[in-house]
Amino acid sequence: MKAKAVRLHGAMDLRLDEFELPAIKDDEMLVKVMSDSICMSSYKMASLGTAHKRVHEDAAEHPPICGHEMAGTIVEVGAKYADLYQPGQKFTIQPAINYKGSMDSPGYSYEFCGGDATYCILPHEIFDTNSFLVFEGEGFYQASLAEPLSCSIGALNAMYHTDMGSYEHKMGIVEGGKLAITAGAGPMGLGALTYALHRDRKPSLIVVTDIDQERLDRAESLFPPEQMKAEEGIELHFVNTGVVDDPVATLLEITGGTGYDDVLCYAPVAAVIEQSSAILGRDGCLNFFAGPTDTEFSAPINFYDVHYNSTHVMGTTGGNTQDMIEALELTAAGRIDPAVMVTHVGGLDVAAETTMTLPQIPGGKKLIYTHVSMPLVALSELRDWVEKDERFAGLADIVEANNGLWSPEAERYLLEHWGENDAA
Repeated sequence: MKAKAVRLHGAMDLRLDEFELPAIKDDEMLVKVMSDSICMSSYKMASLGTAHKRVHEDAAEHPPICGHEMAGTIVEVGAKYADLYQPGQKFTIQPAINYKGSMDSPGYSYEFCGGDATYCILPHEIFDTNSFLVFEGEGFYQASLAEPLSCSIGALNAMYHTDMGSYEHKMGIVEGGKLAITAGAGPMGLGALTYALHRDRKPSLIVVTDIDQERLDRAESLFPPEQMKAEEGIELHFVNTGVVDDPVATLLEITGGTGYDDVLCYAPVAAVIEQSSAILGRDGCLNFFAGPTDTEFSAPINFYDVHYNSTHVMGTTGGNTQDMIEALELTAAGRIDPAVMVTHVGGLDVAAETTMTLPQIPGGKKLIYTHVSMPLVALSELRDWVEKDERFAGLADIVEANNGLWSPEAERYLLEHWGENDAA
């Protein structure tokens, strides 16, 4: 059958192609992709091309489909899985499949599997690794955002601590402890924040830092500190470290001088990493989440504290399948709302340009609907588009009534009013 998809032909060479999908094999599945949220990792893939560790050298001859934060519905099930799944079921996948130690991944490595597509074929590796997940929730976007949300879930779950005199690693953030999310007012930081606030094992203090006041103001409007204190029992602060004389002293003062048990760093910036190291308390764990593109990137940390205060540094690059399941379950239960990560929506026709220019586009997650032709529009600017297209009026009404957030109602409206056009 015919499909359209954004595919990588080389470094900074993404194209919206139309091509024929082959018939599926017994151990494959044909799916209709409905949504894909664009990840900074896809920008790194686009910028590096075949130099990316997950991209095959023959990408020019067999271009992989971009996008790995996908959701959609089953169209055709291979004979091997016919008793397990049925056409029409909603799905998402864990793209970090780690099949037999390989770094191959949907959205990077497969010619016929990726999220920025109208239709694609899921290979057997996804099923062999239990990376196919049925989704029972309302919105496709909720399933798309389960993958990036799982990365933040994994980051908190992978933190670890020790007791003096013991070598045993106690996994996870400190319950009742102090958590800092540095450079954390972006989409991934907000994912970590909503999870930290609403999970079972919670800190008593969370501080979110950034140097973009607009992003901090939006974060504070979504998570009002007084409300979070009343509902979750957590003291929450938002700090612009770009306007204070001594960011480290300011952040340490909030803790009463003890420092932080857990610090998540969301920017590959040496100054932010140094700052994150400096605010660690005893046995403090620093998780460097933001992967740099520079293979020589480094930053100073305090090794006196490593030796005498048992501070330690680690890094996570994503979540695992269990983290994704947790994301889906918490979302379905209404405990967390991944929509806090979304600031823009658009159609498949803008996915390539959006991916290649992602660092220059402000805001959070860019959500792509693959069967829609639509410009990339900020949720805060929907009303500005009404003069060009009156359909935006209804969409703006829905988003504004939901505190500026995307929602299942907004998704239904978009799919109904922009129509099923296979991104024509």
